[in-house]
Amino acid sequence: MFVVLVPAFFTAFYLWTRAADQYASDVGFSVRTEEKSSAIELLGGITELSGSSSSDTDILYAFLSSQELVRKVNAKVDLRAIWSRVDIEQDPFFAFDPSGTIEDLQDHWDRMISIVYDSGTGLIDLEVLAFDPVDAQKIAQAILEECDSMINALSSIARQDSIKYTLEELENAVERLKNARRTLTEFRNRTQIVDPSIDTQNQMGLLVTLQQQLADSLIEYDLLQDTTRENDPRVTQAERRIEVINARIASERRKLGLGENGGSGEAFANLVGEYEGLIVDREFAEQAYTAALAAHDGALAEVRKQSRYLAAHVKPTLAEKSEHPKRVKIMLFLLLFSFFVWSILCLVFYSLRDRK
Repeated sequence: MFVVLVPAFFTAFYLWTRAADQYASDVGFSVRTEEKSSAIELLGGITELSGSSSSDTDILYAFLSSQELVRKVNAKVDLRAIWSRVDIEQDPFFAFDPSGTIEDLQDHWDRMISIVYDSGTGLIDLEVLAFDPVDAQKIAQAILEECDSMINALSSIARQDSIKYTLEELENAVERLKNARRTLTEFRNRTQIVDPSIDTQNQMGLLVTLQQQLADSLIEYDLLQDTTRENDPRVTQAERRIEVINARIASERRKLGLGENGGSGEAFANLVGEYEGLIVDREFAEQAYTAALAAHDGALAEVRKQSRYLAAHVKPTLAEKSEHPKRVKIMLFLLLFSFFVWSILCLVFYSLRDRK
């Protein structure tokens, strides 16, 4: 029975004579995401006012046990001083040695702060212990503020990530459109032609007119040969007219094949092909710019539409009486554990004796 009574005696002595009273401050919160529906969605009756993000809550739950949070809360409320108000020689288990490292402080944090996370609902409940009720409330309030700052930082990162890619695409599309327009302007300055297709149409129209005049002149020449003498001056004039029209047609055809604008010497057909390629590049750049602008505006609208924030359903409480350490509960668990140990030792002892 010494296995049961001796640990129980020393534990009871420690709990009721050495262990200092502790006060608890409770706080509960969750991560909420508010989605503001557009006017079309509101008219259609499709609205989502709020929801929760389980991934953000998982991140927050991990953050609550991190050394970073311990360091930030310690810088704000001085955890070393709060948890060392009771001398460590009096209460070596629940009191903290102020000369301990940040790792020691984090270990003590795990003993003094209880975290309960319901993954189904996304709710997180904390119980913060301290030797003074005001200190416990201060720690809980500091934890709530640091968690709120962390969620705000996550929201800022999410907003930046949402628009970073679309902004880069938009900038590339703008630069591509500028280059396409600049190249087209350089082509027009070099060739002194605004639209080669218009010049081509004008020259083709002139060529058709000349060919019509040539046909009329040939008919007139044939008629004169049938009705006049060979040395008639009208026949000579008709021949001269036909020669001039043929020369002009040849000249216009050469213009279509060999550009004479500005003395460039480039084939006019090549200029038309180059111009059409530049037009295609500009139209493609304009379409890409329109698509990139629409995507960027959509990303901005989506960012403005969603707002992630920390919602506290239980504000940090201020205790009026000490409820920790739970002396009776600890004693019952110790007695039960000691009884099981004693029972196992008895079974082992009798088993060994029977083998002899």
